[in-house]
This record gives sequence, C-alpha cells and structure tokens, in this order.
Amino acid sequence: MPILVDSCLGDFTRAELIVPQLQGRDAASVIRELSVRLQREAGVLDLLPFYQAALNREFLFSTAMDYGLAFPHARVSGLKRLSFALGRSADPLVWMPKSGPSVRLVFLCAVPATEATTYLQLISGLARLAEESLLLRKLLEAKEIFEILTTLRQIRLRQSND
Repeated sequence: MPILVDSCLGDFTRAELIVPQLQGRDAASVIRELSVRLQREAGVLDLLPFYQAALNREFLFSTAMDYGLAFPHARVSGLKRLSFALGRSADPLVWMPKSGPSVRLVFLCAVPATEATTYLQLISGLARLAEESLLLRKLLEAKEIFEILTTLRQIRLRQSND
C-alpha cells in the first residue's frame, strides 16, 4: 500500500487507539495494554500471537530511542491496514531493564504481513518525531486525546521519491 500524498502520522491511528495515561510500568505490560487496544479497535484478530511477537522482537532488539520514544511492532497475517496504538506515561518507564533509555511515548505498530514500504515510511516519520522537540513536547503535554491527534497530523511522511 503506497503512502498517499500528504500522509501524516495521524492517518495511522485514531482516538480509540490512544492511551493518554498508561497503566503498565514496563515493556511487557505496556505492549500488552496497547495490544488489547489494537485487537479491539484495529483488526488484530489473535491477541496472544501478536503480543508475543511484539514482545519477543523487543527483547531481541529494543526499539527504545533517545528522547523517550519506543516503537515496538509485529507483523499480522490477514490485517488489512497498518496502524498503531500510542501510549503515554507521565513518568519515564524503564523500557528494558539491562540497558537503553527510559521511555514516555510508546507507538505499538500492527503491520500487515505483506506490507513493507508503508511501514518503513511510517517508522521514518516516527523517528523524525524525535527531531521535532516542539511536537514531542506537545504530545507529552496534551491534555486531551484530540490534541494528541492534532499533533500527530502535523508530522508528515515522506514519499519514497522525496
């Protein structure tokens, strides 16, 4: 699925997939919390295999980045659309106990098994978020879910020929 012209991060999520106050305090519990949202709201049919795939991948190679971001993900057979659930923590989370930066924003991506190009463009947009300190601060300080969505809509994805 090619990215549409003027596509943005907000195109891959919606209000029901945003958790403004995570209950989980570590990678396993946060991935579980966000996996439930993706199952309920985004067409992830088999919760346990998705959760295990995302968690196993995270333990192999943590997606935690500087600036308090993590991008766990898993591929899903039969999923029609790439989407992500976003979780936010008021306090920094110790994402991986042995190493890595602490995390406050977690973007759990559900990727259709046959999708590659759009996913890479989405991840590139998410990684660019770290360079946008004003937008990052807006995500962390937003009082309402609609403010989070509005901020995500300000982060454009580059086309493959950009």
